Parts: sequence; structure tokens; C-alpha cells
Amino acid sequence: MIQPPDPSETLIDDEIDDLGAPEAAAGGDVVRIELGADLAGQRLDKALATAAPDLSRARLQALIAAGQVSLVVEGRAPRAMTDGKAKAPAGVYEVLIPPPVAAEPEPENIPLSVLYEDAYLIVIDKPPGMAAHPAPGCETGTLVNALLFHCGDSLSGIGGVARPGIVHRLDKETSGVMVAAKTDAAHQGLSALFAKHDIDRMYVALTRGAPHPAVGTIVTQLGRSPGDRKKMAVLKSGGREAITHYRVEKTFGSSGKAQNAPLAARVACRLETGRTHQIRVHMASKGSPCLGDPVYGAGAPAAPVKAALTEIGFSRQALHAAVLGFVHPITGETLRFETPLPPDMAALEAALEAL
Repeated sequence: MIQPPDPSETLIDDEIDDLGAPEAAAGGDVVRIELGADLAGQRLDKALATAAPDLSRARLQALIAAGQVSLVVEGRAPRAMTDGKAKAPAGVYEVLIPPPVAAEPEPENIPLSVLYEDAYLIVIDKPPGMAAHPAPGCETGTLVNALLFHCGDSLSGIGGVARPGIVHRLDKETSGVMVAAKTDAAHQGLSALFAKHDIDRMYVALTRGAPHPAVGTIVTQLGRSPGDRKKMAVLKSGGREAITHYRVEKTFGSSGKAQNAPLAARVACRLETGRTHQIRVHMASKGSPCLGDPVYGAGAPAAPVKAALTEIGFSRQALHAAVLGFVHPITGETLRFETPLPPDMAALEAALEAL
């Protein structure tokens, strides 16, 4: 049985980055794995991999070889287990998972759609498919790589070596307006605005069906799904308050049923809070997930909508951060930026209008 430590929030939508405590970053995480009698006597690496499916056998072999796996014996100091081929005694094992080493991102000459720039901050229209910053499995081609080339050494250092200037994030496959800080003072000021939710943020979502009623406010507790820690979910208790105000702007097609339910809709969503995957989870909770959402879009759309998605080759969540407004943290100027749907979402909307 594996007993991992509670992971920190992975903040993707308009949420302030939580960089974690320095102590945790310095020491890594300790995972406790219990081997019962049914696994005792097997090869140590195989037995631990069976008991802890979140850790691959190859990963465990490397950790064993590095002296990061210990057998905990009551009343004695933990005994390091350094031979993965040895027969495994039953008991509790502690596995030290070293913290990931953040590689310093390199500048990359990636074109940016710059909406505004001054000495303190830069506002861009992020395309779908671009991650905000480097992460395991996505070390290049990110907004940070592009900003380092565009801005040089002027980005704020508060975000750390891997995330300079990044104040908030959008999902990799969510397009739209983002702001990055070029000075520490601007970074602190923008962070305060996001913390107080003193930001105007409006998203456009193309959804399966339409949420009912057509205008409303969704208030839930949002947190990690108990069944899948990679997903977020509406929780009965715990989590963090999440508030989304929405309005159905258009509907497309008809199911032909008595209630004349639409097949799809264009929904404007304004964030009062900014939690991880907030809009995607909230729309799904209303039975109208974002079209193309690979995580929260359970259930197939109606055949005409599915045909439109296939014809266009649309395979991401249909979500665009259309509006971002805030008071400039240094000059006090009121700024507001609005961008149209990117080409793929515009093509999908046009196809839906033809239903």
C-alpha cells in the first residue's frame, strides 16, 4: 500500500503560482510503502513496484541503487536497501523521492502576439498548444522560452529560474490573454491583484449542449478528485471555494426533443475566483463540458457536433481567455484587453452555426 504525501496544488487557470515551501523543495518527498506477506520473498524492485504502481520499476531500481530506499524496523535505525535483486522482507519501506531539478530554460525565437508592453509588464495572446512554463515532458517551446528571447534579462525573477515573470497560467491547450511581469515590483503588484480576485477575466467556451438556466452563478468547493489525483472535482467538503458567473450567448442546433434542447452553445464565463481547471469542471458539473475536452468531456456529443469536430480536426478543450482587465500595478492606468477566438475555435463555431 502506498501512502504518498499530499501533492501541492497544480495551478493552471488564472491562479497565482504556489512555488511550495523551500524545505520541501530542498529535501524531496518521502513515500511509505507497505509490503505484506503476499509480496515478501519476491525481488525487492518488483515487489515495491507492485505495491506502489505510481512508481515504475525502473524508477525504483534507480532509487534503490542510489540508496534512497530503506526498510523501517521498529526500534532501530532504517536499513538502506541497495540491492534490487534481493528478496524483499515484509514491512514498511521509506522511499526518498528527490525533488526535480529545474533546468534553466533557454531563450527561443518563438513569435509572440504582443497586445501591450512597457517597462514593467507584457500582455500576450497565447496560442493553444503553448505551455506557460517548462515542466517535465515539456521543457521547450513554452511562453517562458519565448519571453526570455523577447524580453532578454528584464523578466521578473520572483517566479524562479524556471518561471521568470509568470504570475498566472492558462492550460497548455487553452488560448487567450496572459500577462507577465518584467520587474519584481510589477510581479508583486499583479500577484496581489490576482490574490484579491481584483481582475476582470472572461472566457468563451463552446460546450456540449447548454447549461441550464441560461444565466447563472456556479459556487462550489473545488479540489483534487479522490478517484484521480490528476483531475479536479467538485467536492462536498474540503477544497477551495470556486465561483463562476456564466451566460449562454448562443445556442446551436436542436435535439428535436420536446424541450428543444440545443446541441451546443457558446458560453461566456467570468471568473470571480481562479482555481485549477475551474471553468472546465464547472461546465462539466452543469452537464455541458467544453467540446473537445479530453479530461472532463465525458460522454459523446450529438452526432452532428461530433461530425463537426472531426471535420475540423478539433481535439482540445474549446476554451479561450477572451478578456483580461486590471489596474496597472505601477502606473495606476486601467487596462483591458480582448481578443477574438483563435482560428480553430472560430472554425468550430462557424461549423456549429451551420447545424
